[in-house]
Amino acid sequence: MKSGEWRVGSGEWRVGEQHHYFFPTPPTSLFPIPYSPFPTPHSLFPIPHSLFPIPQILMFPTEPTANNGFRSLLKNRGFMLLWIGQVVSQLADKVYFVLIIALMENYPPPPGLAANSMYSTLMVAFTVPAILFGSAGGIFVDRLPKKFILVASDVLRGLFTLLIPLLPRQFIILLLLTFATSTATQFFAPAEQVAIPLLVRRENLLAANALFSSTMMGALIVGFAVGEPILSLAKGAISERYGQELVVGVLYLLSGASIQLINFKEHKQTGESQTLINPWVDFKQGLRYLTKNRLVLNAMLQLVTLYCVFAALTVLAIRLAAEYGLKEKQFGFFLAAAGVGMVLGAGILGHWGDKFHHKPLPLVGFLMMALALGLFTLTHNLGLALGLCAFLGVGASLIAVPMQTLIQQQTPPTMLGKVFGFQNHAINIALSVPLAITGPVTDALGLRIVLVGMSVVVAAVGVWAWQNTRHMLQDTL
Repeated sequence: MKSGEWRVGSGEWRVGEQHHYFFPTPPTSLFPIPYSPFPTPHSLFPIPHSLFPIPQILMFPTEPTANNGFRSLLKNRGFMLLWIGQVVSQLADKVYFVLIIALMENYPPPPGLAANSMYSTLMVAFTVPAILFGSAGGIFVDRLPKKFILVASDVLRGLFTLLIPLLPRQFIILLLLTFATSTATQFFAPAEQVAIPLLVRRENLLAANALFSSTMMGALIVGFAVGEPILSLAKGAISERYGQELVVGVLYLLSGASIQLINFKEHKQTGESQTLINPWVDFKQGLRYLTKNRLVLNAMLQLVTLYCVFAALTVLAIRLAAEYGLKEKQFGFFLAAAGVGMVLGAGILGHWGDKFHHKPLPLVGFLMMALALGLFTLTHNLGLALGLCAFLGVGASLIAVPMQTLIQQQTPPTMLGKVFGFQNHAINIALSVPLAITGPVTDALGLRIVLVGMSVVVAAVGVWAWQNTRHMLQDTL
């Protein structure tokens, strides 16, 4: 038997270059004494504390324990500082988006570019970094301290925003600053996701991801709604020239200040991980890991499918608004209702997640979404339609929160950044496909046929994913 090492809290027994995952359940009926989840290489039985003493402070239980939920997270200073940083950063992202749209009236169009085309060009500058640097961000996250990446990303985004009123009012400069700000975000996102398992015990990961998902959707709902009032207030109360940029820049800096106070317990870098960064080699290493780890890859595919549905729903919401007697610009009501449902579902999982252990949550989530999409074709009542959107959002949370938690639990610490970089990259690319084809397909086939087709596809994906990983998921969720 080769010697190996157990990485406490990561669920990983490392032997040579191979990784094996064990989640033993203590056989309390055979051994009444306290047991540790520290595994033997055979992983048949956990080792009693009396035979192999291990400091209890290092032990991360492999099974959910009672009374976890949000209350235990509130006592975790490091996680709460990260969560505050996330809330402020998410709010800054949404207000920044409103800001650059509002600033367009102050920038004359360059020669050869129509005024309407300026908005499209700005959107390209905002979204292209997600496609170009999504995976690269994860590679650097695995090699550099997480705090450094998080704080540096916030500080850079804050400085780029503060530079806007100081530089000439030329559209190309606004494009470059927007591109740079969005690029910094591609490093912040995977670092934030990797930081959660560094700060939270294994049995609290579900609640932690539920809280992050709740606030992310809350920021999406609230951020765009309060963006314009905040900017108008800043413009009148501080300065018409730089007040708006100052508020957004300070929000980013406040997020960085909150994260700077966190004491991260980084995993020690091995000799292999201390070598010079080679993005192409790291990219291939992450790709090999995903192709060999069926469970993590399946979880990622389910998340990509989920975001594809929401991207398509964004386009369909405009048509739905007209169907239910609303103005097209009021399509946000449907998205907001889905966001409320996600917040509700994430809150339920966060507070009572241990009650759903070993339940097929992703399958239930996909079937709920499929049912909601199908029922849209049978109702003409606006209130019921909004309720269906909320129901769809609850189903989405049953996919997003457990799958994100599973990826964090099953991925070795040295691979987390690459995996989340791949995930963000895949999601950003996948989002563009439904946004591009949903409109033309709806024009050709009609809204109801598209909704029924989406319902069938979503249900099929859910059943297929559950059938492929049912036995493994039942042991880990």
